[in-house]
Amino acid sequence: MSGFGARNVQLERRGEWVFEQIVETGSVVIKTIGGDRAGEIGAHRFLEAQDVSVGSICNHFAERTAVACANQRIVVAQDTTEINFAGRDKARTGLGPAGAAGSTVGFFMHAGIAIDVASEALLGLATLQIWTRDDCPASDRRKRTLEDKESYRWLETGNAAADVLGGAQQIIMVADREGDIYSHFARHRPQVDLIVRVAQNRNTLSDDETTMGLFARLDELAPLGTDTVDVIPRRIGEKPRTATVAIRAGRFRLARPHNGASRDDPAAFEINVVEAREIDAAGVREPLLWRLVTTLPVATLAEANDVVGLYRLRWRIEEVFRVLKADGVKLEDSQMQGAGKLFKLAALALAAAVRIIQLRDARDGSPRPASDVIEADDVAAVEMIGKTLEGRTKRQQNHHQAGSLAWLAWIVARLGGWNCYYKPPGPKTMAAGWKKLATMLTAIKIATDAQQDMKV
Repeated sequence: MSGFGARNVQLERRGEWVFEQIVETGSVVIKTIGGDRAGEIGAHRFLEAQDVSVGSICNHFAERTAVACANQRIVVAQDTTEINFAGRDKARTGLGPAGAAGSTVGFFMHAGIAIDVASEALLGLATLQIWTRDDCPASDRRKRTLEDKESYRWLETGNAAADVLGGAQQIIMVADREGDIYSHFARHRPQVDLIVRVAQNRNTLSDDETTMGLFARLDELAPLGTDTVDVIPRRIGEKPRTATVAIRAGRFRLARPHNGASRDDPAAFEINVVEAREIDAAGVREPLLWRLVTTLPVATLAEANDVVGLYRLRWRIEEVFRVLKADGVKLEDSQMQGAGKLFKLAALALAAAVRIIQLRDARDGSPRPASDVIEADDVAAVEMIGKTLEGRTKRQQNHHQAGSLAWLAWIVARLGGWNCYYKPPGPKTMAAGWKKLATMLTAIKIATDAQQDMKV
């Protein structure tokens, strides 16, 4: 495989090195990534390379994600995040309006992140789109065809996931309320299931063609039963909690909206809807209320509960975006001025945010295979390195399943200086160990290539 679309080995290795440096340093500042002048020049050369694009970078990581998804039931959580440079917009070129009312410049990223349903583990980046907005009025945007609107990205991401992750047992696209688009439901590929949180009280059609709002239809249904949902805090200071919810579900015929929908879409179609409404929510600031449109079956309480549980996995893409921004590599601190190089750096940073979370999960004992974060061909080399790190006592032995992420994390922690005692290794220890491991694997690859060249 030629990484990042590069046509030569040197450029491929440089791309891997830049990516690993973002993971290790937790930064997208080129001076920090490079470490010295030679490193800075190398990073700039990779980002300037004509052979390298946002698409080729995404494809590089998506290929590894596809391997991790093979024969698995997966959720692909998709969402959009804005990157703006408020107060840091001088000398930026090639960007568009962003921030409140377009008050600054920036760009937008729409990603699809694959998640293993069984373990809730982050499997990797599947799809990515980066774009800038123009200054045209909203009224002009409404006149565009669906394919020319930003909203088309929700449908495109599902199609791209079907192409990239075709080896998965089942692909379930999950989206928040921004994905509540009639064409998104009407045009999705049959090999991809959908769960989308409802934003609009759409009209439903009865057998006699009379209309009623979806929310009123749901209110008429008797609950199938109750379930519990672990609620992830959305604000600083909030604590995790468990919500008890009443579950309602049914199948409805949705009518095409009068405004905004494409005339190419059907006038109506049938789809399932699940409602999870929190009960006994005294003292709760925002009681949980999820109305979810889905292609999955919802006839029984167990089936409806499954849909609710699958939608909850969407929080993992929010976690990725937090690590991409303020809580991690701080993409908005990048000093890169030109859009071309900045977009490539953003794609690498997003993949790095995924990797950082995978390593954090690994430290906590993830059962996923080590090949989620390293090449499968490197596992044997890591095993040899790991054997040199084990001590005589039981606590100094790597007790995790060989080849698992947890097994890899133990080796990384040891390389970072962890002594196997006291508290678990922290982020700095893991970062230091990962840097050492990456250096050792690079040296092994160079030596192996040199031996092969000598034989030739």
